[in-house]
Amino acid sequence: MEAPPLPAASVSCRNLGKSGLRVSCLGLGTWVTFGSQISDETAEDVLTVAYEHGVNLFDTAEIYAAGKAERTLGNILKSKGWRRSTYVITTKIFWGGQAETERGLSRKHIIEGLQGSLERLQLGYVDIVFANRSDPNSPMEEIVRAMTYVINQGLALYWGTSRWGAAEIMEAYSMARQFNLIPPVCEQAEHHLFQREKVETQLPELYHKIGSQPPTLPFPGMMGETGPSGPLRMWLKDKVQNEVGKKQQQAKVMDLLPIAHQLGCTVAQLAIAWCLRSEGVSSVLLGVSSAEQLMEHLGALQVLSQLTPQTVMEIDGLLGNKPHSKK
Repeated sequence: MEAPPLPAASVSCRNLGKSGLRVSCLGLGTWVTFGSQISDETAEDVLTVAYEHGVNLFDTAEIYAAGKAERTLGNILKSKGWRRSTYVITTKIFWGGQAETERGLSRKHIIEGLQGSLERLQLGYVDIVFANRSDPNSPMEEIVRAMTYVINQGLALYWGTSRWGAAEIMEAYSMARQFNLIPPVCEQAEHHLFQREKVETQLPELYHKIGSQPPTLPFPGMMGETGPSGPLRMWLKDKVQNEVGKKQQQAKVMDLLPIAHQLGCTVAQLAIAWCLRSEGVSSVLLGVSSAEQLMEHLGALQVLSQLTPQTVMEIDGLLGNKPHSKK
């Protein structure tokens, strides 16, 4: 029998890396939901419930639903009339349109892409603009200079990287130091029970060299008891095409059920709490398709306090994929 959802607590805030920006430890993502999978009415319900429970971080991208996700988010924020200073909007730039000049991280596309996002969002600025993957065609100095420019112009307050490698993040920091430019404040990385290496070993080693905590905004890919949903479904579709791989992962999810039941929670809540336990994680981005699902996910906050080192060891044992630091 499935455990009943835990009541949601008000979401607490953490610093975004070494910046002074306070973001809710659970954020709301709009990937595959806003502007495509769910109606605008449902999107408004989800956003309202999130905001009322203390979620202040809303994440989108120019590519989500070909710009419709940003439009939907912008329309809802406008109709709600919440004070702009009470929430944090992040968007990602890389895939803007069909033309060669509408893609990548050239100075041209960073500036024009962000202007396009702001128009769809009906906002004067975003809090964080992410480079939505690295771009081998654009020199790193150009990228860092363009990001510094959009911040100096007031179009964004911070910039970050998304799905960048450790070496590329290091290069961006070095460029920023060398030319007195603005470095990225965080990395948005894929991090969940089946994807651990980068967030648990590569980023901490990198930030150890840079001299700061690894500020991470993972999109964990939630799992419901009935199977994967949201980003994890997409991830499984892309990464685990063969049936054997799928069966192995589904079996591991089933292995986690007794631990979830012991803690009185669902596997999805356990997966989110597991992500949140990492000290380098500033906020875990949730992908949900209803207000009910959001409330269930917010219940993960109750589970976090129950995740003892012993329970984490038990989960590691079942998964068998704990990465080893190379130090």
